[in-house]
Parts: sequence; structure tokens; C-alpha cells
Amino acid sequence: MRRHLKRFKRRRTTSHSSRTKRPDYIILGSIIFLVLAGLIMLGSASSNLGKIRYDDSLYFVKHQIMYGLSLGIIGFIAGSFIYYRRYEKIAFPALIITIILLALVFTPLGISAKGAARWLQIGPITFQPSELLKLTFPMYIAAWLSRSSSERQKNFLKGLLPLGVVIAIIAGLLLKQPSTSMVAMLIAAGGIVYFMSGAKISYIFSMIGIGIAAILLISFITPYRWERIQTFLNPSQNTQDSGFHINQALIAIGSGGLTGVGFGESTTKIYYLPEPAGDSIFAVIAEEFGFIGASIFIAVFFILVLKTFLLAQKTSDKFARLLLIGFGSLIGIQAAVNIGAISGLLPLTGTPLPFISFGGTSLAVFMTMAGIIVNISRNA
Repeated sequence: MRRHLKRFKRRRTTSHSSRTKRPDYIILGSIIFLVLAGLIMLGSASSNLGKIRYDDSLYFVKHQIMYGLSLGIIGFIAGSFIYYRRYEKIAFPALIITIILLALVFTPLGISAKGAARWLQIGPITFQPSELLKLTFPMYIAAWLSRSSSERQKNFLKGLLPLGVVIAIIAGLLLKQPSTSMVAMLIAAGGIVYFMSGAKISYIFSMIGIGIAAILLISFITPYRWERIQTFLNPSQNTQDSGFHINQALIAIGSGGLTGVGFGESTTKIYYLPEPAGDSIFAVIAEEFGFIGASIFIAVFFILVLKTFLLAQKTSDKFARLLLIGFGSLIGIQAAVNIGAISGLLPLTGTPLPFISFGGTSLAVFMTMAGIIVNISRNA
């Protein structure tokens, strides 16, 4: 009897070890680099601002560690060790809860700042429900597409139409906040996942066309959004008003030259650059570490996204593949939007740089996303 039990335990252990692999160390190393380098750069970018506002030059770093990194570590561990297939089962209810939380920002529970209603306060906890969409929306679309036959990819009534309704509901709530860039990123990421699942190319072009037309129309009828587009087209106009932000960012990037002015030595962040700890942090990186340092950050983002896509290509699990494509697309698109906007290649959007810009909810969500990516690299 004991001999049979030993054989069973040995067989079960062998079977488990054959399913579980080592994590992708390049993905893991890229994530660790971005998180640690992000905290270091946040310390430099926010030191003067923290001293002025809170009489503590490390205020923003402490806040990021307490409300972002600590929760992010929990999310990363949970994402790494909870078998990824379980997320398929909770994808739909998780998205519904996120949509409800998005709606609650317009109730007394919501907090407005700088003309935007994006934060929700429940007890002592303050967070951005829109950031949770970066987890729940890719999970939902991956689960929705992986459970079906080709009907959702090829049939308009069973595929594109219901997906469009879900996106329209989310977009309506986000635009009311307002958060136009989030809408654009979700549509882009959703379109990529839908295309990679085998959807008709005409459906993809339809999504892109409708999305671009809707965003341009909304921008045209909203003065501040239209002003951003005009500033992008002519950044030298109104350099002391609407063009101030982008011009100061370009000055900071240009001041860095090849090797930068040195860590902590940026002067633009002190006197001129708006939001140095937020969406302008890449300009501080470029000023202090120059073209070489900025290129390293871009290269790490590129490697992380590329390895995520290559991992998706290798796995035979449809849900895992589509989830990896969704996560990789969101990380890549958001990084490209932030860097492109602050470099003058795209209109300014206020989009933070993943893993690096100040924002506890954002960091926690991206670290949880990273944990799930590592999980799939071990188990799929």
C-alpha cells in the first residue's frame, strides 16, 4: 500500500513539474528594471515639487511605494501564482464591476481634480477605476473570443456588434470623465486582439475608422481637445499658453544631448516643466540621461512587449494567447502614446508612462498585469 502511495505521489509531482516551467527571465528582468528605475526617476522628477507642496522632497516616492508598489507586489504575486485559466471564469463579472465603478465616479463617492472626474474614494482608499479597465477589458475580450467558434470573428451580429456595444458603453463613461486617450488605447488594443483572433479585416478597418471619426468629432466639438490638436499641428504658436507644455518638454529633451546633464540635475523640472512626476517624466529622463539613457528605457519597453508577443505566439492556449496580446498591446500603446506625445510626435494626452509615472493605481495594475504575464510564461 505504501509503495503504491509513493508511486502516485511521484507520478503527480512529475506531472506537475512537466506542466510548470521557469518564468521568462527577460520579461521578469524588464519589469523589475522599469519598476525600480521608475521609483528612482520619480524621486528625481518630483523632489522639488514635493519640497514645495509638502515640505518633503520624497513625498511622491513614499506615496508611490505605499499606495502603488505595495499593492503592486501583492497583485504581482497573486497574478504569478493563481493559475491564469481562473481569470477566464471571472472576466465578465470583473468587467461589469469595473463599469459600475466607472459610473460611481459621477456620484458623491467620486473626486474631481483639475476639471476631471476620474477618482473614486471608498473609505480611506482613493483610486482610478479607469485604470482597472487595463486588466478587466483584455481579460473579458480574451475570454469572450476564446470560448467561441469563428462566429464572433466572422459574424457581424454575433461578433462586431456586441463588442461595439461594450466598447461604446465604456467609451461613454470615459469620455464623460473626460479621458479621451484611454478610449483610443482601449479601442486600439481591443482591435488588435480581435484581429489576432481571426476576425475579418473589414471588421478591423471598421473599428479603426469609427473610432478615429468619433474621437475627431468629439475633439472638434470640445474646445480644449481641439486646442490640443491645433497645438500639436503648430507647437510654436502660443508658446506661453496652450503650447507651453510641449515646448518646455522639447527644451528638456534637447538639453539632455547625448549623455544628459546628470541624475537629479534637471533644471527644467524645477522651473518650467508641467507635471514632471506625471506624464512629463520621460522628458526628465531624457534631460538627465540624454539620448542614450532615454533609448535604454525605450528599448526595455520594446523588449517587454516583443517578448510578450513572442510568448503569445508559442502558446497553444487561445485564452492565454489573446490575453498576452491584449496586455502587450496596452503596455506598448500606452508607452508609445506617452513618449510620442512628450516628444512632439503625437498630441499631448496626459497619459502616464507605464510603471514609471506617478500614480498608485496605475503602478498596481501594471504590476498585476506583469504577474499574469509571468504566470502564463510558466504554465501555458
